[in-house]
This record gives sequence, structure tokens and C-alpha cells, in this order.
Amino acid sequence: MIENEVSRRGLMLGTGFGGVFLPEALRNAAMAQATKPTELKIGITTFLSGPASVFGVPGRQAAEMLAEELNAAGGIGGVPVRLFFVDEAPGIDHLVGEFRRLVQNERVDVIFASISSGSCLACTPLAEELRKVTLLWDCGTQRIFEEKRYQYAFRPQANATPEVLAPLLYLLKTKPNFRTMAVLNQDYAWGRDSWEIWRTAMTALKPDTRTVAELFPRFGATDFSTEITRLLQLRPDVIFSTTWGGELDTFIRQANERRLFERSTLVSPLAESSLERVGRSLPAGHIIGSRGDHWHLHPRPRDPAALRRFTEGFRRRYNAYPIYPTHHMAQAFSALQAAYAKAIATKGGAWPNEAELAAAFPNLEFDTPTSRMKIREDGQGLEPQLIGTTRHVDAYPFAVMDSMVIFPPELVTTPAGQNSIEWLRGLKPEILDRVPAPIPYA
Repeated sequence: MIENEVSRRGLMLGTGFGGVFLPEALRNAAMAQATKPTELKIGITTFLSGPASVFGVPGRQAAEMLAEELNAAGGIGGVPVRLFFVDEAPGIDHLVGEFRRLVQNERVDVIFASISSGSCLACTPLAEELRKVTLLWDCGTQRIFEEKRYQYAFRPQANATPEVLAPLLYLLKTKPNFRTMAVLNQDYAWGRDSWEIWRTAMTALKPDTRTVAELFPRFGATDFSTEITRLLQLRPDVIFSTTWGGELDTFIRQANERRLFERSTLVSPLAESSLERVGRSLPAGHIIGSRGDHWHLHPRPRDPAALRRFTEGFRRRYNAYPIYPTHHMAQAFSALQAAYAKAIATKGGAWPNEAELAAAFPNLEFDTPTSRMKIREDGQGLEPQLIGTTRHVDAYPFAVMDSMVIFPPELVTTPAGQNSIEWLRGLKPEILDRVPAPIPYA
């Protein structure tokens, strides 16, 4: 089968990795003059089952809502979109097989992949091998574009470095006198990489901080009692955690029941996605992020009407506030629209082939519900970071953000062509002088 072995009739095509074999049918499709399709097929990988589905299903819901709105307005380039979903939960081997199936059997035009950093690390090379435009719609690992260059893969959002550095800078500005800290992260690529980013930047900016515990429960854990017991005993000033999805919800509830948050400040760069689900279990006074500048109560959105339409549309349809995975999905659709418009204009109105569509993404600018973004020449998106402190108000049955800081991407993003860890090692305390002033909750 094509999915499992190279066709005997495959031909060698050059790439940045020394060449890959493609089946002749795929080669001919890639090289032929593209004709306008009757529908634009988009494959989307997300968590549809398991604890991470509290994060992945809203992403699917946003995709379905946006596709419906797009088609009602005429589609992309006049072509209606059709979505194909794949569940990430069964694991990497399953996902890789499904990626190939989407391309080779379903003949999708574009793929949005994925939520898990491990998934993206596995899937991004396939984008190059199969010459299929792939948007890394949510995964955070900074390694993708720092370790290799890709022609067909792009990320229409930020990566782990700004998503971790921004809350650290916020902590250093608002609570600079902490002395001890602990980390509690999921034991896989995202958890390990985000801790390395935090630890490296913290060493550069506050080297006298003492780390009293490094806790890495398995991915998919449902009981954090052992870790909470240890944290209660050690009493760190700060607990850093990039845990997400159902596991973050569980940790917050279990930690609050045992009053851990009365003794330590939680810094959770992904907690915006859990606020509504955990309700009052997350007390006031803790530092949270939104993996970008995504929040339905954004204090200074670029287009307030666009944010309001997105928020009200999602809430009316799904009876929940949109969380940052839904915004990331919106960014992927917006980037795809903008890329097709650019590629079609470049061809004088003709439909672009795969290579021509891919060529439209470097330096592409596009609008999101909260800001205007750009994809750099290396494929990495530049995105502001919204960080705030939890507060309880009468208007909502869950914590909101107060004392919010919107970090510009150029302040917290590793420059193109540089390695994040090396760049972070060179940070100086003067970077704190460039942190914008906080914005109070209104």
C-alpha cells in the first residue's frame, strides 16, 4: 500500500534533506498546473477523546463554526471548504498513519496539525515528504523551525519561548522577591522543553533562585496527590506549570482542596483555557497566560467588533466562552485565507498549486480576533502574549485576569535563525525595563 511503502514507480525529488521518494501519482499532481477544485479539503488533527479533549474538542467546534461561516460567504477563493478530523489521542504512530491517509487517500489540500508538541515533531517532516502545506495550528515546541527549515510547514501562532518567557517577565516585575520555586509539568516534549526555557531564562535574570523540586508526572495522569503532598512540604514561593487540558483542571481542583495555592504562587501560562471549567477552584492572586493574546475579555483588541462576533458566535453555538485553542484555530483559517488570496493574486487570478501556495506564507500578514499577525520568513508566527493575575468578580463564576500585560512579540520571541536556549542565556535584567505597563480589569 502507498501508505506503508514507497511505490516501485516512485521518483526522486530534491528537498532540503537530500531528496525523498514520492509516488509517481503524487509527483505528477505536484508538478501539474493546478486547476480550481470544486471543494477545498482541510485535514485537522486534534484531541477528540481522553483528558486532552477538553482542549481539543473546542478546537474542532471552532473549525466547524468557521468553516460554516466561510462557506456562507463563498468559501476560500470562491471554493467551499470541507473538513476531515483526526483524533490525536491514540498516539503518534496512529497520527502519522492518519496524516498519510488524509494526503494519499482523502487527497486533502491542506492539513492543520496538531495540539501535542510530540505530534507536531512527528508530523512536520511529513509535510515536506508529501509536499503538503501544513499549518501547525496549536503545538508549542520551539524546536520545529529552530532545528530544521521547511518549505511546506508554517506556524500561524507563537511557540513555547514567548509563551514561557512572558509569564516569567511578568513574575519578575510583579513579585520579584521570590526565592524558591518548583516545576510540575507533563512528562513529554512540551513539559520538558518549557521547563528548560523557564530555567534558562530564570538563571539569566534571577540566578539566585533555588529550585526545590522538579516534578514530571506522566502524560495523562489523573491523580496529583503525591506531587501536591511534596509541594505542601517544600512550600516553594512559586510553582511553574505548563500542564494543560484535563490534567491542568484536575491539578487545580486537587491542589485547591488541599490549600496549596494559599502557600505558593502558581504561574500557569496555559490556564486561560481552564478558567471556566475550574470555576472558583483557582483563587485570586495567581499568574496565568493565554498562549497568545487570546481572551474573550481582551482589554485592547485590535478589532473589538471582530472579537465580539467571534465570542458571541461561539458562545451562542456551544454555550461556552471561546478559549485559546479556538483562537488558534481561527488564526489557522485566517492565515489560510490570506495565503490563498496572495497566491491567487500572484498568479493573476489562477488557482495555485502546492508550491505556489506554500510560497505565499513567508512574511504573510493576517488578522485574528484580537490582533494582526505575521509569519516570518522561517515559518514562525509572531504573536503578542497576554499575561495577568487572577481575580474574582461578581460578573463571572470563574476567575478573570487583572493587571494584564500585553507583551509585544519582538520582546519575547527568539530572533529568526537563533536557538532559543542560546538566546535566553544572553538575556539581561534590562529587558524588564521594556515590559509594558499593566492594564487593570475593567
